[in-house]
Amino acid sequence: MLAAAAGYPQTANDTIPGTAGIHLGEPDVHTIYSSRGSVLTIAVFKDGKHPLDRQAVIGLKRPNDVKGYWQATDDRAQSIFIDLLPGTYEIEIAAVGYLTDRQEFVIHSGANSQHLEVTLRPDPSSVDLNAPLGSSMSAKARKATERAVTALKSGNYKEAQKFLQKAYKLDPASSDINCLLGYLSMQQGERERAVGYLETAVVGDPRNTRALTLLGRLRLQQKDYGKAAVTLEQAVASDNKYWLAQHLLAQAYLEQHEYAKAEQHARLALADSQGASKSPLLVLGQALSQLGRDPEAIQALKDYLPSAPKDPSTQLVAAFVGELEKRVSHPASVALPVSLPPLEMPGTEETDELRLSIQTWRPPGVDDEKPEVAAGVTCPADAVLEQAGARVRQLVESVSKFAAVEQLQHETVDELGHALTRDIRQYNYLVDISEPSPGVLSVSEFRMVESRMAEFPGQMMTQGLPAMALVFHPDIRGTFQFDCEGLGQWHGEAAWLVHFRQRADQPNRIRSYRIGGNVYAVDLKGRAWISAQTLQILRVESDLVRPLPNIQLLTEHQTVEYGPVAFPEKHTQLWLPKSVELYADFHRQRYVRRHSFDHFMLFSVDTIEKPGTPHGGAAAPPPPSPSGT
Repeated sequence: MLAAAAGYPQTANDTIPGTAGIHLGEPDVHTIYSSRGSVLTIAVFKDGKHPLDRQAVIGLKRPNDVKGYWQATDDRAQSIFIDLLPGTYEIEIAAVGYLTDRQEFVIHSGANSQHLEVTLRPDPSSVDLNAPLGSSMSAKARKATERAVTALKSGNYKEAQKFLQKAYKLDPASSDINCLLGYLSMQQGERERAVGYLETAVVGDPRNTRALTLLGRLRLQQKDYGKAAVTLEQAVASDNKYWLAQHLLAQAYLEQHEYAKAEQHARLALADSQGASKSPLLVLGQALSQLGRDPEAIQALKDYLPSAPKDPSTQLVAAFVGELEKRVSHPASVALPVSLPPLEMPGTEETDELRLSIQTWRPPGVDDEKPEVAAGVTCPADAVLEQAGARVRQLVESVSKFAAVEQLQHETVDELGHALTRDIRQYNYLVDISEPSPGVLSVSEFRMVESRMAEFPGQMMTQGLPAMALVFHPDIRGTFQFDCEGLGQWHGEAAWLVHFRQRADQPNRIRSYRIGGNVYAVDLKGRAWISAQTLQILRVESDLVRPLPNIQLLTEHQTVEYGPVAFPEKHTQLWLPKSVELYADFHRQRYVRRHSFDHFMLFSVDTIEKPGTPHGGAAAPPPPSPSGT
């Protein structure tokens, strides 16, 4: 993120006012702790003898305290808490790949030093972090599978069948390949064959959400509602934010007359779909009507009707609403059917939301794959958002400009990610960050080549790279909704995972495309990795909330990684963007851009002229932006 650096260890005098357990200090400096209360050292082990080989996060809280102390362990797998008052403390120790440990510890009166050793147990359901990254699929099988996915997305089932059968011969136990074969069989109307492939996929990977969801959908179609519910419960347990699995599970419970459960999962599906589908309203309305809550049922079904004007079931739903309204007006005179007649399952547009697990030319989206998090850990969401925002505000208030040398690699690629064209350029890069008025943030970027404004390849200028961290700025944070997903890690460092999404009822202040004289706002959703030790933002990924077909922008996936940059002459250290990757399907072209930055320089307020300013003249206008971000 854009912020002044803060690190471990802590000192008694370096606590941020009003925030328990978040401390500032110079990293790697030996510190003598001065404490008016007790000092507690907690050491974390992986087997009783060896220190834990990754960062853990330790929470310390007294039962009646609203806030607690949260700290990450150091490179010796230890954490030290100071100024502790007497009393009983609840301790929570969490690390990715291990079960969260909770216990009580008593601090006795007086200033004393105490030591606690904790051994964490491996999480049996966790992915082995020491295993090689990526799929275990062979290179030949992966290549054939990627070609099959391309054919599937084009509706070329014959071509997809050919390549999937080739991949299957190479790796018949692969969960991904069996899932895709199940999906293909569904599209070809071969339900029994599809069930066989999907059952094999689930055996190969019991957490394959897409295979579980497809299998549950097939069992619904076969009217095997009990098995469908069991399978879809597994899908929801694997990914409780996957709205289609929640929707199908609600349908399964509705068919079994378990109306309270149907209502619960229909509401979850609506919340998780973020407006992408109104179909769960149909299940919700029927469940509410059977629970005797007719006014709510009428409203849900009326909200559903405009979303499906051409659906053959619309007339049946409208008639059902009419019967409900009669029952509300004349309760004793209307005999209402138990439910609507059987309706079709979700259509192909929702099936497409299964998001095939093999990606071709771009990485998975932020909602396609959720990174692994520590089991059962409590996330101090308010403290994480507050302190991440404080770091961003600190930069805006104290820094005017920074410069760097930027390397840009621009590629147009095919559907498998193979480069069709490649262009490599270098720029002198300058960023001007300011707050011209309270609550209004401005980030201006300038790129120069030999004292001239730079041109960009592909007629597309990339701007706003430092602005992603401003999502967490206190003056902008209210325009997004946040969800602290848990404790993960990035490059071995414990990190809080925070999902964010542009709020529909708030103005977009982060991203837009400028084409000619028109500006098109782009709503974003994303995920940030925030260091549990320093609360610096380590990484941000973002995607479009929805495509913009009016400007032919179908996808945009951006990843920004941040790192510490020291400025010895200023006696400071900042966290700045070190690398950026951008994947965009724009104007029927697939673009991949990779930006990297080095040779940073820091400037104070009013110490330099803006690029293009002649001596004694006015500042040159910002570079034109015919199209870009």
